[in-house]
Amino acid sequence: MKSLFRFAIATGLLLGASAVYAANNTPVGTWKTIDDTTHKPKSIVQITESHGELQAKVLQVLQSDEGPHPICKECDGERKNQPIEGMTIMWGVTQDDDVWDGGKILDPKNGKVYKVKLSTVDGGAKLNVRGYIGFSLLGRSQVWERQD
Repeated sequence: MKSLFRFAIATGLLLGASAVYAANNTPVGTWKTIDDTTHKPKSIVQITESHGELQAKVLQVLQSDEGPHPICKECDGERKNQPIEGMTIMWGVTQDDDVWDGGKILDPKNGKVYKVKLSTVDGGAKLNVRGYIGFSLLGRSQVWERQD
């Protein structure tokens, strides 16, 4: 009877651990963005999922050449001169096996919109974010760090 009880507890712990791993092996969550040039933290971004699509919103700007509450001076349309904090900077991303792509990402520094590809790294502790034009080979990557 004791061995059955121990087996049940061990199984529950393993199932719980795999559920945590599965939850962290997705881009959904809160991330610290790391500048690909300076390697310094730039912002806190929250990625959410709605109807099978991911989107990301800037929760907090940590470092900016424009001061503590920068606006998107270089953006076009409805984003022009709007605060970067609270802005949706990624949208339309869908899952394709272990990669998420098909969406767009905005670089608020230059106002340009790029195609985006996401993949989790280190068991979901990090997120490889690749912004590109045309082909994925022509672009740049950042590694974001999970915050939740």
